[in-house]
Amino acid sequence: MADTERLFQTAFWDILTDVQEPAIDSPSPEGASVEELRVAVVIEDEEDIRSLLSTVLAQAGFQVHGAANGQDGLDLVREHQPLVTTLDVNMPGMDGFETAKRIRAVSGTYIVMLSARTEEIDALQGLEAGADDYVAKPFRPRELRARIDAMLRRPRHHIAAATTAVAASDSSAVWLEHQGLRLNPEMRIVTIDGIDLELTRSEFDILGDLLAAGRRVRGKSDLALMLRGEQFTGAEFVSDSDARAIEVHVANLRRKLGESPSSPRWIETVRGVGYRLTAP
Repeated sequence: MADTERLFQTAFWDILTDVQEPAIDSPSPEGASVEELRVAVVIEDEEDIRSLLSTVLAQAGFQVHGAANGQDGLDLVREHQPLVTTLDVNMPGMDGFETAKRIRAVSGTYIVMLSARTEEIDALQGLEAGADDYVAKPFRPRELRARIDAMLRRPRHHIAAATTAVAASDSSAVWLEHQGLRLNPEMRIVTIDGIDLELTRSEFDILGDLLAAGRRVRGKSDLALMLRGEQFTGAEFVSDSDARAIEVHVANLRRKLGESPSSPRWIETVRGVGYRLTAP
């Protein structure tokens, strides 16, 4: 047996052992009932992993529907309109990236993309396709449940830029501004030089946090906890994958803003720490 295969099987059995531990109860978002909201779709071509994910989500209180390919998964999403969808990247036929794009066109479900591909470009492509999180395989069930809980604590609606006419009609709105970049936290609107910009939930929240902080540095751990809906007290755990996810979100945000990390107009990197706004 090859070393890589042996390592994967060892990790897989560790995961199965972890699944036997009691599930962590997750709060229902927006005060809605569990029966109304807690539906999940698992799209995974490997039967063992699909079964594992179904078990993890069922323990967390979800009614789970599974599919072995992207098209069947898309059909399940259309039919059941799940709260959460887990999606494998490497599948025969329509891959996870294309499946995520098609799901996002018909549903506001939270998408968790799962893949053994851990390069930054893969995570970036997944987030660009509409995923809310990108988790590397093999994963720990408790980590996956924690990530899903974090998503459920965040705003449910999809963030899209509204028309500037609507923005102008509310003279009492509070705007955060920096060098032509304007963001309204309550209305969930962001514009650059008067042009509307569409961002994901995570990108919008990171940008809003940085604008509110001004020239104060926001560490990657701070931003990761912010996305979870938590504040730093010294007792929280932020993994390397959480920090890496922040890097990917910021890279994607910069691409949409049209700025270069080496010569930024709005967001500058503080090496080894995090990010802050550029000087006026």
